[in-house]
Amino acid sequence: MSDCCSRRALLQSAGVVGGALALSACGAAENTARDAASSAGAAASSALKDAVSKATVPVGGGKVLADQKVVITQPTEGDFKAFTAVCTHQGCIVADVSGGTINCACHGSKFDIATGDVKQGPATQPLPRKTVSVTTDGIKVS
Repeated sequence: MSDCCSRRALLQSAGVVGGALALSACGAAENTARDAASSAGAAASSALKDAVSKATVPVGGGKVLADQKVVITQPTEGDFKAFTAVCTHQGCIVADVSGGTINCACHGSKFDIATGDVKQGPATQPLPRKTVSVTTDGIKVS
């Protein structure tokens, strides 16, 4: 008999493969736990990301969240409003909030920070309102 086909060689190979499979199973369990922890961490990060700090929204101004297509304003102390950041004129994302208005840089439309109503065209429709909830975590918009 040759070494490649001997009973001893076959059993040794089986032991190595079996050990590798056992280690692989342990690694798979660790990977599953690590993935679950990572997913939980990502969900927590996402929840925090969704809450905007009240301190970042100035009184008499606002903050544009272009990625979420939302603009949050604070017309008066503690009174937070939210609107779509998509201009009703031609669909551009509004650029900023200043001088008491939400401003679209594409064509110059301006919207009231308290109501979303058009203050200056060419837009003729107000910015649609969003629901705002203020919690200890910050401001959430839906």
